[in-house]
Amino acid sequence: MQQQDFDFLVIGGGSGGVRASRVAASLGARVAVVESAQLGGTCVNVGCIPKKLLSHAAHFSQLAEEAKGFGWQLDKPQFDWPTLIANKDREIERLNGVYAKMLAGAGVNVIQGRATLSGPNSVLVNGQTLHARHILIATGGTPSLPDIPGVEHAISSNEAFHLKELPRRVVVVGGGYIAVEFASIFHGLGAETTLLHRSQQLLRGFDADLGLHLAQEMAHQGVAMRWREEIQAIEKQADGLHLQLKSGEQLVVDCVMYATGRVPLTAGLGLEAAGVKTNDKGAIEVDSHFTTNVPSIHAVGDVIDRMALTPVALAEGTVVAHHLFGQGGKSAPDYELVPTAVFSHPQVGTVGLSEEAARQRFGAVQIFQSSFRPLSNRMGGEPENVFLKLIVSKADQRVRGVHMVGEGAGELMQGFAVALQCGATKQQFDATI
Repeated sequence: MQQQDFDFLVIGGGSGGVRASRVAASLGARVAVVESAQLGGTCVNVGCIPKKLLSHAAHFSQLAEEAKGFGWQLDKPQFDWPTLIANKDREIERLNGVYAKMLAGAGVNVIQGRATLSGPNSVLVNGQTLHARHILIATGGTPSLPDIPGVEHAISSNEAFHLKELPRRVVVVGGGYIAVEFASIFHGLGAETTLLHRSQQLLRGFDADLGLHLAQEMAHQGVAMRWREEIQAIEKQADGLHLQLKSGEQLVVDCVMYATGRVPLTAGLGLEAAGVKTNDKGAIEVDSHFTTNVPSIHAVGDVIDRMALTPVALAEGTVVAHHLFGQGGKSAPDYELVPTAVFSHPQVGTVGLSEEAARQRFGAVQIFQSSFRPLSNRMGGEPENVFLKLIVSKADQRVRGVHMVGEGAGELMQGFAVALQCGATKQQFDATI
């Protein structure tokens, strides 16, 4: 059995792993990345990038409808799912190549295969033992499906990107950002779409008003909302998938997509053999420098289950590389002030504390909110309203949270995030013309 030595061995070629490896290599480390699938991880292959491409495609149907109010006479738009998927696949393939070139240019060795920890400083890949002073686990997460009869007939977001045709009738199960995004995508592309959720609140963990407003807007658009409902069994028959619901009702659809959460992808990594601790959710436990209880093993990204966002994984990977091979000085990101975008229709943008969290921390808070119909929607005939909410701690008048539902919300939040990071007050917001 051959042996090879590195300073830094990264398991997982996604956002966090690639960033950490490139930075470490630039600091003089001998680096290798082990990846069992395509480079780019969830974000590039079955996450942010393809999701946003599909979301853009779905938005064109609304734009075509709005155009009539501005004098455009358009024939009934015709949509072709295979064309969209083929073009999406071509763009993803291009990005896979970009990642490979970036790593090669940085002097990082890319090893195709599945890695298993065999000790605190060793990894087994393709029958070969690789040794490293430091090992980084950046394997990401994977969708979680319930254990119910017939669940093998359902799909997750992973498979949704590779459907051979657009389903005519779709049920999306869940109430988080993946669920509302895909419900908006399927509906916008012309599918008869139902969003089925076991509670009465969308976007749990966000400010409660965001979920309430988004649910109203999606319902107005034509997405059927089924609250406090669950699927107990799925049976495949000639006319489609028969869903037995908790209420006793039965639905017949062509596709069931579960978006009920993701879990850290740690199965088969050999964490037990290396003595790496995980929490009750299976996430790897790390300190402020993203080091596990084993000093030579580190972890970043979705696998530590702190904040499952690509820019967060990039920041975490940078911290690790500088801590191990640089002069340090990089600290973990302030998760509380990371802006988040939900690419539903309409979009959701948020940064800072929810009203509930702000009240718990500061006691007295002031709430400023507004809902209005934008000018473009008045001309275009769309009933969609924008919702804005500002949360201020009363004692020091600092803005603690900014929340929005409406067109462009995701992009707008970037600027507000800078303001909150700088500690802006309500008076400074008011003074800005």
